[in-house]
Amino acid sequence: MMKKILAALGIVLVLQSLFALCLVSSLQLLVLRNAPIGVTGASPVVDAVRSKVSLQTISYADRSAVEDAIGQSKLYGAYLPGPKSDTLIVVPAKSFFGRVELEAAFGDASKKLGRSLTVKTVKPLPKSDRLGGVAGLLLIPLLIGGYLAAVLVLKATRTAAAPWHVAMLVGYSTIGALLTDLIAGPGIGAYENSHFWPLLPCFILIAASVTLAAAAFQRLVGPLGTLLVATLFIIVGGSAAGGVGLSLLPVYWQHIGAIFPPQQAVTLLRNVLYFDGNNITTPLIVLGLYALVGGVIIGYLGRWRPVKKVEGKAPSHRAGSTPAPSSRRPVVAVLAALAVAAVMQCLFTANYMSSAHEPVATDLPIGATGASPILNAARKNLSLKVTQYPDETAVKDAIDQAKIYGAVIPGPTSTTLLVVPTLSDVAPLDLAGNFEVAAKKLRQPLHVEQYAPHPLAKKDPFGLVESLMLIPLLVGGYMGATMLRATTGTSVGRWRLPALVGFAIAAGLLVNVVVCTWLKGYPAHKFWIVWPILALVIAAVAAVAAVLQKLLGAAGTLVTVIVVMLFGNPSSGGANGVPYLPAFWRDIGPYLPPRNAYILLRNTIYFDGHGTTQALIVLLLYLVVPAVALVLLYKFRTPDSPVTPQTEAEATAVAVPVGGLP
Repeated sequence: MMKKILAALGIVLVLQSLFALCLVSSLQLLVLRNAPIGVTGASPVVDAVRSKVSLQTISYADRSAVEDAIGQSKLYGAYLPGPKSDTLIVVPAKSFFGRVELEAAFGDASKKLGRSLTVKTVKPLPKSDRLGGVAGLLLIPLLIGGYLAAVLVLKATRTAAAPWHVAMLVGYSTIGALLTDLIAGPGIGAYENSHFWPLLPCFILIAASVTLAAAAFQRLVGPLGTLLVATLFIIVGGSAAGGVGLSLLPVYWQHIGAIFPPQQAVTLLRNVLYFDGNNITTPLIVLGLYALVGGVIIGYLGRWRPVKKVEGKAPSHRAGSTPAPSSRRPVVAVLAALAVAAVMQCLFTANYMSSAHEPVATDLPIGATGASPILNAARKNLSLKVTQYPDETAVKDAIDQAKIYGAVIPGPTSTTLLVVPTLSDVAPLDLAGNFEVAAKKLRQPLHVEQYAPHPLAKKDPFGLVESLMLIPLLVGGYMGATMLRATTGTSVGRWRLPALVGFAIAAGLLVNVVVCTWLKGYPAHKFWIVWPILALVIAAVAAVAAVLQKLLGAAGTLVTVIVVMLFGNPSSGGANGVPYLPAFWRDIGPYLPPRNAYILLRNTIYFDGHGTTQALIVLLLYLVVPAVALVLLYKFRTPDSPVTPQTEAEATAVAVPVGGLP
């Protein structure tokens, strides 16, 4: 038994570490790599930028040709040299962060070379998608909904992808796509209603490609096919989806992602949303092949080989014949399974989209050392909560304690704006942009300066690593509890709590080695203080999952997923910061593990542990209260829910991808 337990938890350790490795390595830097940029002539400015930024310059005859290529979704921007002044064209719809990097790089080079530069924006992002994240957010429910449908139909029918599953899964893909379209579009307003019908067939194709491929893998390799699909499509493929912009991924991730549905799906959705459906041939072909090949495999094997039962003996009907009604699961069970998948897909759509599609700050806390007309002007376009401090030292002390996201320091000749990159990836851009516009209108000098008690790691210039590594920690917690229950056949036991704590300690160490030592996602000297925090996060989620599994059986895993990932993760605030969450998500976050885990990690690494007391207490309560409950449930010998390896394997398979995508 001990060998089985170690093997099961070892599998979770590998998957969790792989998840952390893929997510962090693909998104931690967000710098342009081989980004296609149009040019209409030679320029020393372009040469200077290319020496620092990885660009692929493409020559065009004139501005009209460049703008046509931009409309075809082929370029991230363009540089047009002129006799007296140059023009930089940026394309936010292609990549928000790519636009930021291009503007900064070309602006700096032009200033150094004494060239006048005008920046023109083409294909701007709408207010409802100001960071360009909607395409990536839409992928989450479609990907996970299709995956869950294949897994739950397998559970309901106990049949690994019979031919009639094809029609059933395509039907679900259609209904699920319609629900996602209704919620995200007319319901939440993440995109204009005019995109409702163009996006619907795209949604159907994406969901069908995933669900049919998952069913085909189940037919070929059995229930382990679900774990294989989760690993390939969600852990690996999802990390390479390119929601922030394909050229911002490392080159190897660009190539890896090209063979999986997520990257093609994001490209398809982005080009339909913002580029009039141009340049979508490759995504349509790749996604169509996944759906077609999956359907053919299911149909061929179902026709020429006996349909494989997941449990029990294979049915007695001959190959190619239709299963007798008595050999099928009741239709009600199939409909119930698909209903569960649909509810989860709707929750993923509603929760992730409503919390993140339009990150606009509300009452963003900043400090000030005196009255400033620039501050008054900036407040007209940016919701700020201003706290007055006596001097610059007091302001910096408040920043050191992670209390404010920036500060205004009026001076005799110029106003200084301090921004804090370690608190938010977006706030420094919002503050600098709004204050610079206000200063220009008032014709007053403004100096923008970054300040933080500890600078961001070189391999984490936007402060994303803590948010990225949080997802594998949460998923690993409930996966560990689920695998332990599946292996031992019980939800409680004298050894269960020590086993979960031991697993959390080992998992925290391994994730720490991957993210800190290997990927250098945060300073090396923080290794030992971060390790117990990672272990605490994993142990807290695992303990909650263990209690819910004891009380609800395999459904406890699903409930844990809903609480931790469907409500906790969207309300964490992440790298943007809590002020960028809508009111509902700001209000519930303090009571759930993800936000407290993120604050504890970030403030320990970059703010010397200031502002972590509440977060630490909440996480300890999530660990101690379930731990006491487990002991009491064992002591009083309460009846245990039935445990079968098959049921728990399916529960674990459901849990694997639910970390969502960044």
